[in-house]
Amino acid sequence: MSGGVDYSFEAVGLKKLAEDCFDCIKPGGTATIIGMIPVGQKVELDGPKFLTSAKSRHQQGSNRFRIDMLRYIDFYQQGRLNLDDNDHAARKLPDVTRPSAR
Repeated sequence: MSGGVDYSFEAVGLKKLAEDCFDCIKPGGTATIIGMIPVGQKVELDGPKFLTSAKSRHQQGSNRFRIDMLRYIDFYQQGRLNLDDNDHAARKLPDVTRPSAR
């Protein structure tokens, strides 16, 4: 592919999509792999492109789970984080983009 995009994102967790995400960026572009690739599965990247792309490493969105989760609980208990009114309906994937009827 000539050219390419500045930023690409993969949020499914599939090896092929992670490789495609990286392959579609232009030199100096940023590929963001959000999906959790299964343990033990290797993702193959083009060496020279890897060396010229922007890189950073984050797990779980760079949250601080032990700190953040306690804060979320405190916020909920204080009434500052409203979780009770969120839509908790289970839906099939094709229905995700449709609003749910309450």
